[in-house]
Amino acid sequence: MVETLSKAVKAGPTGAWELPDELKMLRRTVADFVRKEILPEEAKLDPEAYKLPDDVLERVQRKAKEAGLWCVQTPEEYGGAGLSLLGQCVVAEEAAKCRMGAYVPAGAAFGWDPPNIIFKGTDEQIERYANPDVIGEKTFVAISEPSGGADPARAIQTTARREGDHYILNGQKTWITGADQARWGVVFARTGGPGRRGISCFIVESDWEGIEMQPIPVIRPLYPNEVFFKDVRVPAENLLGEEGRGFELAEDWLVHGRVPYAAGTIGVAEAALEMATEYAKERVTFGKPLAQRQAIQWMLADSLIELNAARLLTYQAAWKADLGQDYKVEASIAKVYATETAGRVVDRCIQILGGMGVAKELPLERWYRELRIKRIGEGPSEVHRLVVARSMLGAAARES
Repeated sequence: MVETLSKAVKAGPTGAWELPDELKMLRRTVADFVRKEILPEEAKLDPEAYKLPDDVLERVQRKAKEAGLWCVQTPEEYGGAGLSLLGQCVVAEEAAKCRMGAYVPAGAAFGWDPPNIIFKGTDEQIERYANPDVIGEKTFVAISEPSGGADPARAIQTTARREGDHYILNGQKTWITGADQARWGVVFARTGGPGRRGISCFIVESDWEGIEMQPIPVIRPLYPNEVFFKDVRVPAENLLGEEGRGFELAEDWLVHGRVPYAAGTIGVAEAALEMATEYAKERVTFGKPLAQRQAIQWMLADSLIELNAARLLTYQAAWKADLGQDYKVEASIAKVYATETAGRVVDRCIQILGGMGVAKELPLERWYRELRIKRIGEGPSEVHRLVVARSMLGAAARES
């Protein structure tokens, strides 16, 4: 499997549009790192593994730091690589080209970036939770609730009541990835009335009294969690930003995250497509290779066309962000198109490989399962289509 997947990792994007030279070099650096450091280690693990052994992870993370690939979203002054959003997309695309890459890019070799909104906190908050000595640890963001997480302005029912120099946090969050592995995270709760201005954001440590977690088994091996808060005492100094302005922070985190999220799904699909292309050249049925059959040719061609389009849409969103422009709509477009395209491409690749496509010897069946979640995570496709439609129709699209 390592040899087959290595071929996929070597393949770069196809198309006339060119990245700047420094980002081309970054792409090659990440691709080489994944091929040399991650794939051989993954091959030793169970197909469902979602993390590298501790000793291996420590070694590859040390090499990632030396290569300047540590926490690529985190500003340099806090110990990260401080890449532009376009640079983050380049890394996400290449880091996804491993078996666990759809949810654990490069096997977590590049560390976990803290939520970008922590850097809008106070100096004391940043020093405690996002200083260079601790970045790279797993964190969590808790927005979604059982009542429905697609519209947090209406759905959030978790409450935070001010009581002296603390807030008392009560409620339940669901589908929270990584909460059971994290030292801290940010939790969005209602401190006021209904609507956006009633939501605030808090930094919460996982081991505080009153917090309980329950894993939710899903179709991928890395389970999200339900997180329960019962009379959790949150120090007032752990309020992130201003009271009642938490929704703005939530949007900032969500919109930014959708772009590298989209890029990662493209990387997975690229690796799958390269695998299927090589298989079509080698597999002979009824006296001739699959590569000579028009049905297979068209499946491969459609996949490349769609992936090129998805990549350019994703890069466009990142480009606008890096220019300081509003990119909310472009982020939604990229998220919908990339995640749906990646799912279609991997599905076609499985069909081309036939029985081998669903064998655990290859990563295709795992990618297929994990990509299905990508159409839901970071906001379901339907919500993003609503964002796009409302930007087109304005007030006419809104209910009275």
